[in-house]
Amino acid sequence: MTTPAGSRRLILPLIVTLPVLLALLYLGTWQAQRLGWKAGILARIEAAEAGPALPLPAAPVPFTKVEATGRLDHAREVLVGLEVRGAVLGARLVTPLLRDDAPAILVDRGWVPIEGSRPIDRPEGEARLTAWVRPVERIGMFSATDNPAARRFYTFDPTVIGPALGLPDLAPFGLVVLGDGRGLPETARRLPRPSNNHLGYAITWYGLAAALAGVFLVWARRRLKD
Repeated sequence: MTTPAGSRRLILPLIVTLPVLLALLYLGTWQAQRLGWKAGILARIEAAEAGPALPLPAAPVPFTKVEATGRLDHAREVLVGLEVRGAVLGARLVTPLLRDDAPAILVDRGWVPIEGSRPIDRPEGEARLTAWVRPVERIGMFSATDNPAARRFYTFDPTVIGPALGLPDLAPFGLVVLGDGRGLPETARRLPRPSNNHLGYAITWYGLAAALAGVFLVWARRRLKD
């Protein structure tokens, strides 16, 4: 039989446990909401990839598939980042796309090995590119140091790369060429997909909440019996 004194002994543990339980439930619900939000983003990416490329607007939405025309200025191409494919160290080959009556755009044409003898395709004349819109990156605390003199950069930031190439008025975004991935540069074949781990996170938080509630109930039952 539960006594008033026994019930009172549960008040402090309950006060401590309840906020933790509510916090775990909140985190689980938040992750479930983000799961729906991320699923919507992935669905839009799938639809954009399956549909036709849109004419490039002045202020495009990141990660949309667009079509742009201009002349690739191969004389001012740069390497951006580091990426290992197989056992070969490479980087992204980025080339300005010069346009009439519009700012030039930095175009990520694809992956190339830093050292190698394979020929790299550099088309001349007007180019019509199908690409996805790449947002600007910002240099962070742990970013590698750029080497503008060697045209070697580790952050995709037109405000940094442009002046080093004598192009201070680049568009505030970039393009990543879409293609079949054959030859050099090895172009992207698909639009990027953000990771979607929110279901696992939601299950984790809700599982911890259920475990906490179960442990507390078992402990409280034993405490009341004692």
